Order: sequence, then structure tokens, then C-alpha cells
Amino acid sequence: MPSPSPRDSERPPASHGRRAFLRTAAVVPVAAGLGLLTVGTAHAYNWTRTLRAGDSGADVTELQIRIAGWAADSPRKTYVAVDGQFGPGTEAALKRFQRAYGLTANGVAASSTHSKLNALEDSDGSTAHFNFSEFYSKDGSGFSGGKVGASTVKANVRRLMYKLEAVRKKVGNKPMTINSGFRSISHNSNVGGASNSQHLYGIAADFVSSGVSTRTFYVACESSGFSGLERYTVSWQHADSRVEYPYGSQSWWWESGVVT
Repeated sequence: MPSPSPRDSERPPASHGRRAFLRTAAVVPVAAGLGLLTVGTAHAYNWTRTLRAGDSGADVTELQIRIAGWAADSPRKTYVAVDGQFGPGTEAALKRFQRAYGLTANGVAASSTHSKLNALEDSDGSTAHFNFSEFYSKDGSGFSGGKVGASTVKANVRRLMYKLEAVRKKVGNKPMTINSGFRSISHNSNVGGASNSQHLYGIAADFVSSGVSTRTFYVACESSGFSGLERYTVSWQHADSRVEYPYGSQSWWWESGVVT
């Protein structure tokens, strides 16, 4: 497969600071199998059982979404399958998540792990450090006008956020600015994006952080389940999950190769 054009990314804004804001809690349904969001708390998902190897179901799917950024210990072309089956890959990723957050790394999701997972969820279904609006197309179309429907884009962006939470943790909990998330077809064309840019599906982001080099981000992404990484010699990092989705770009693309 030909390498995607660097034009798949957008130039970063003048300021890298992330605007602080308050989010209003509400009770709203989210994607099938994810339960209801609760009022006034980040503890949105109702975990009803301890999860361990061999389990299956919607709650395993939710677990996999939340720990997907802990796919490996070091640069490795692998990802956590979001298939509702608690297998060896899920168990290994869970252990890494638990270790990173100071929990007993036993690969079993019990109450303490549930609490930590829920602490990373915000009341609107986004994550603790990222908001859906940060990933809206910059032409004002929100999550509409791409190559898949808006609800699919939103679900894809949610999964992307959890991977970025892992990246943020790995680089020292530095605030990150999203330069480009989802793009409508029109906006992607206007910025010179690749014709099948992964931004068109909500599975890609370009991001920066003051004091964090793109090389540092690239290395963090290599262990976070990202299958598309633009070279780290530009002033932002592009990362996407192209191999996990049936959107036409399903070959691994780490433009700078494996970096350690």
C-alpha cells in the first residue's frame, strides 16, 4: 500500500494550552451495551461483576475499549481486539493498565480496577482529559459529513480518546492539544488531506503538548495500539487505528519505522 501523504495532518495552532472548562452532567443513553451515564459523577459505567480471562459480553467490550492504549510494554505492532472476548491480549493489557495506575497487576477487573476505569470517564461519555468537541470537524459540521455516519464517528472517537488517555499517562500526564480529530469530507479536501484519510472516520488525531517532543509521543504511541503513525520529525504527532477498522487502509504504517 502506498504511504499516506503527510498532508493527512494539520499544522498546530499558535498556542498549545488546553482550555479548561466545566462539563454539565446529564442522564443520557450511550452506545448499545454501554449502559446509562449517571448524574454528576465520572463513574458512568455500572460494572456488575468481576471480569477475568474466559469471560465474554458487553462489559468485556467496554473493558477492552478502556484499556486499548495498554496494548504492549514497548514498541510493538499489536492492538487490543475489541470483540467482547476476554483472552490473553486483554489480560495482558489489563495488567499493564493496573500497573500504570498503582493497582495489583493480576489481570482481573474487580472493584478497585472498576473504580480506576470509571475515574477516566466523564459524565457525557467522553474521557477525563478529552472532550468530544475537541474532535469536531473544524468546518462546524461536528461529527457529520464524513465517510461514515455521525453516531459511528462518535463511537470511534470515544475509543480513540481512551488510547490517547494512555498516551497522556505515558508521557507524564502532560495536557494535550488536539489539532485535528474528525474531518468532514469537505474540510479534509480544503486542508489537502489524503482522499481516504483516517480522520474521515473519526479514528485519527493530530496532537501536540508543550514540552513533549513528537519523538516522545511517537514512542508512546508505538505501545498504545496505534497502527498509523506519521513521522516524528514534524511539529505534531499523527496517530490512527487503521488496522482495526474496515475502512480501506488496513496495513501498518509507522512512517519513522520502529523507534525505541
